[in-house]
Amino acid sequence: MYTPGPVNMLSLFAGVSGQARQTIGFCVGVGVAMGILFAGLGYVGSAFIPAMVQSMASLLGGLYIGWLGVKMMRSSFTAHSVSERPTAMHFSTGFIMQLTNPKAMVVVVPVVTVQFPNANIEGVSIALMAFALGALAAWAPGTYLLLGSQFKRAVLNPNVMCWTKRIMSCMLWGVAVQFIWQSHAMYGLS
Repeated sequence: MYTPGPVNMLSLFAGVSGQARQTIGFCVGVGVAMGILFAGLGYVGSAFIPAMVQSMASLLGGLYIGWLGVKMMRSSFTAHSVSERPTAMHFSTGFIMQLTNPKAMVVVVPVVTVQFPNANIEGVSIALMAFALGALAAWAPGTYLLLGSQFKRAVLNPNVMCWTKRIMSCMLWGVAVQFIWQSHAMYGLS
């Protein structure tokens, strides 16, 4: 859920076009980049970012994720055809794409500045949590890759994709509400 849409869609298309085995490294690259972002900001974030800024980051991150949910829901009502085009993606492609994507920071900053301290995640626990979240980040495009290769016919069906977008949109709204609630609960902002 917290990997950018293009990363997931590229993985989906790679699965549809039969490039699953060649794209596994791409998914791992995405996960490693997210692990580095979580670890790096996890150790720096709560120590140097004031509580008010942490709260605002959580609020803005929640609003942004909610906005992504709205965009996804809107796009679910417009049928798009999916083409089978081969792609060449490797570890370095996924790593650089995820590490340099500013949207990744929108997710990472609220997590490391609000949720980590709230759950008393510090010291070695930051590295362990960064590893776990990095693995989940690799799993997200990996899931799309698997779905694309196993359910090619369903993925190419515009109706199936519309409903998938609607479900994902609702999930994004749930995450957005959690971030906004934490911002309000911890620091009295709304």
